[in-house]
Amino acid sequence: MNPEYHFFEQNGFYRGKVREVYSIGTEFLAMKASNRISAFDHILPQPIPFKGQVLNQTAWYFLEKSRHIIPNWALESPFGNITFGYRCTPIPVEMVVRGYLDGHASRLHAQGIYTISGVAMQSHLEKYRPFASPIVTPTTKAAAGHDEDISASDIVKQGIVSKEVYQQMEATALALYAFGRKEAEEKGLILADTKYEFGLLHGKLCLMDEIHTPDSSRYYLKAGYEENLSKGEAPEQLSKEFVRQWLISEGFMGKEGQAIPRMDPDRLEFTGRKYISLFEQVTGQLFQPEKEAEKALVEEKIKALTLKYKG
Repeated sequence: MNPEYHFFEQNGFYRGKVREVYSIGTEFLAMKASNRISAFDHILPQPIPFKGQVLNQTAWYFLEKSRHIIPNWALESPFGNITFGYRCTPIPVEMVVRGYLDGHASRLHAQGIYTISGVAMQSHLEKYRPFASPIVTPTTKAAAGHDEDISASDIVKQGIVSKEVYQQMEATALALYAFGRKEAEEKGLILADTKYEFGLLHGKLCLMDEIHTPDSSRYYLKAGYEENLSKGEAPEQLSKEFVRQWLISEGFMGKEGQAIPRMDPDRLEFTGRKYISLFEQVTGQLFQPEKEAEKALVEEKIKALTLKYKG
């Protein structure tokens, strides 16, 4: 598929499951968050209204607030769904931090598998309950298909990064999670788990991509959390997990031969409202829907930013 924009000094384009990344010269990139939604490593047939803006603005909020922990790639967010920043050299690993037993980890746990990415999990732990301390469970970053769990020792053994760089990634991921968990706590949420991606900028570790968004993170509502668990019910979530659970209920888990179900209008609207609700709760800001900017205006603004930061 051809790129939507043709930026000044553009020399590369990549379309991911959700994001579109435009390389600009040797130093910069522009990243657009689309309204596409993916689950089980498949793009669902219908876009979710304003989802791209929610993702981009949530990520921008946390990128701005976490610069004291680690430098990141983002310079400015000139439009609701677009951020302009540095072009880092990506490290092809996702650093997943889990504070609570849920998602992929809980599915393994239910099968009697108590190790994930080479890290031991408590064997007698109820789903949705916290680990004694957060654990880091890396995965490969697949260009296509499924990401796979990978241990820290294998990351080093395969030469993906050195032991020293991996240790820095792990320590930084835990620091970012502690920061995100505190932010969530102040807003009546629990940050159950999340993922971070890192790269190198001028030879130093930097934070890339999104951070603490509903696509990369799982949040529980604090209110009612204990009551729900005492009744054997799941905590109310603000994350993409509700989409995964709906897909599972429709018989889809991304396996070969399974047809991706389509959302009816009510479910599309519900999904959009959930994303907006998370943005408002996690940032404390009112969501202001933006119409997508005209192509010429976007190209003109990104050119102006490129010249500004080259200078």
